[in-house]
Amino acid sequence: MSVSLDHLERKVDQILAVCASLRGENQTLRASVADLEAEKAALTKKIDIARERLEAVMTRLPEE
Repeated sequence: MSVSLDHLERKVDQILAVCASLRGENQTLRASVADLEAEKAALTKKIDIARERLEAVMTRLPEE
């Protein structure tokens, strides 16, 4: 019985270690997603500004 409990205890410890590892990885991934979303927003803003400038230049070009 003691051997079974020791085995069960080791398995529970392994599960807890995996859970802790996954929790840390999840936090890292969430931070990465947040950074990428911020970068995406900044790039989208730059694209919008470039589009507005291009449209302004195009309105000043003579028609053929």
